[in-house]
Amino acid sequence: MPDSVEPTTEVMLPKPVRRARPARRLRDSFEPIAMHNVGHRATLERAGAPGLDRFAGYVWGRAAPMGEPTAAVVVAAFGVFEPELITAAYERGRSGVGREALLTAQADATAASLRSVLGDVDVSPAVTALRRGVEAADGTGRALFSGLRSLSWPDVPTTQLWRACNLLREHRGDSHLAASVSAGLDPVAMNILTELWLGMPLGPYTATRGWSEPRIAATATELEQRGLIASGALTDAGRQFRDDIEERTDAMEQRIVQAIGDDFEALVAQLQGWSNLCIAAKTFTSDVYKRAAG
Repeated sequence: MPDSVEPTTEVMLPKPVRRARPARRLRDSFEPIAMHNVGHRATLERAGAPGLDRFAGYVWGRAAPMGEPTAAVVVAAFGVFEPELITAAYERGRSGVGREALLTAQADATAASLRSVLGDVDVSPAVTALRRGVEAADGTGRALFSGLRSLSWPDVPTTQLWRACNLLREHRGDSHLAASVSAGLDPVAMNILTELWLGMPLGPYTATRGWSEPRIAATATELEQRGLIASGALTDAGRQFRDDIEERTDAMEQRIVQAIGDDFEALVAQLQGWSNLCIAAKTFTSDVYKRAAG
């Protein structure tokens, strides 16, 4: 590890994830690695699109492994964002840089950045364990995961680490979206229940996904009528409802945990240490709420 960067001190996690099941702990351990490409502009600079805004790069970067789908497909796959926000960002991204140039630049820039953060550490054993999870994962109904898995496997070890973490992140995200939809939630309700479940106030986080104050207020009223929230907080029934969604999501990830096998605890600890380095290097947010809600 580089001498100039030390892991961050232990932080107090949001209450619902402090004693999470293994599948959730795996996801939280690698989130700053999986999303490493979002924390810097090097991808857009390498792709020859330095003027493209970061959000457009994020949307196009996540969508590009699926090919060049219509904006409506991207909206559906992302799930929790306001459709016009995603559509506009997706079209800006596609018009600003080609798919192959973006994918290549994203891999190269992320590999270089991760090397600068992690130093000369050997990531190969962690990649091997993570790939067992990737290979065991079911792609059925998981568009973002399946698109990413269709890409050729990278040669550079740090890119392999990022790709493996990103694949498992997208798999869990696809699973969580399926669990939320099956529970009868629309995108605004998904956001509201998650922010309240984690201990954030009602509204601000949902607004970052592009939803208007009137739409947030209307959905909050609907959730109150269902007995899931009251006075801007989850009711007991609401917390149980959101806990059940988390449990169903974890159940869909259990095959991955089992495939990693006896290496699981050591892997999670190692990934958490590397993630702490990413946070210390400011390539990922130090906000534990946003990290847990991502």
